[in-house]
Amino acid sequence: MINIRLAKDRGHANFGWLDSNHTFSFGSYHDPEHMGYSALRVINDDKVEPGAGFGTHGHKDMEIISFVTHGIIAHKDSMGNVKHLPPGEFQLMSAGTGVTHSEYNASQNESLRFLQIWIIPSRQGGTPGYQQKDFGKRQGLTPVITPTGKNGTLAIKQDATLSQLVLAPDTSLSIELNKARNTYVHQVSGQLDINRHRLSQGDGAKINELDALVLANKGTQSVTALLFDLP
Repeated sequence: MINIRLAKDRGHANFGWLDSNHTFSFGSYHDPEHMGYSALRVINDDKVEPGAGFGTHGHKDMEIISFVTHGIIAHKDSMGNVKHLPPGEFQLMSAGTGVTHSEYNASQNESLRFLQIWIIPSRQGGTPGYQQKDFGKRQGLTPVITPTGKNGTLAIKQDATLSQLVLAPDTSLSIELNKARNTYVHQVSGQLDINRHRLSQGDGAKINELDALVLANKGTQSVTALLFDLP
C-alpha cells in the first residue's frame, strides 16, 4: 500500500524569520491523522532568513537529523561541538539524557533551507552524541544512517535506516522490501515515480505491505529523495 502526502497538505507556520512546513504534527499544527509514521516523528522543511535561527534550546530522548539543501547551518551544542553544516551533508544528534544546541543561518545575505527530522529512539537515556558526514551524490540508493553505523554510516539508536536516493534523468531502480516493515519516502528535489505514483518536491509516501518498489526518474532533471526503512 502506498499513501501519498502532498506538500500542499502539510502543516505550515510562518514567524517572519522562519517559514516552516510540517509533514507531521508539530508545534501549533496538530492533525491526529498525521502524528508520525512508525518511529519517524518529525519532518520539518524549514526556510530561515539570513542571520536568523534557533537560539539555544534543549532536547531529550530523540534522534535528530538535519540535511541542508541550500545555505549553511552554524551549529553549536553543549557537547562542545561548533560546526558548519553545508548542503548535502548529514548531521545526526542523539539527544540521550539531554543536550542543548543552537542552529543559525551562517549567512547574512542568503536564506537557509534544510530538513529537520526526528526519529524516536528504541531506548531512552544514554550519553548524547554528535555525528556529521558528507556521503556525496552517488547514483542509486546510498545508506547514510543505520542502527550499527556499518560501512561508515552514521549510527542511530533505532532499528531504522535512512538512505539517500539519487537518480539521473531517464533512469530507474528496483528495490526489495520487507513486507513486515514500514517505508517512508520524502521527496527532496525533482519528480520521482514510485510504482506509478508521482512525487514532487516536499511530497511524501507511506509504504507498507509491499515486497518491492520501482523508483523511476522520467523527467529531465536529477532526482533526490530520502528513503526511510522503519520498524
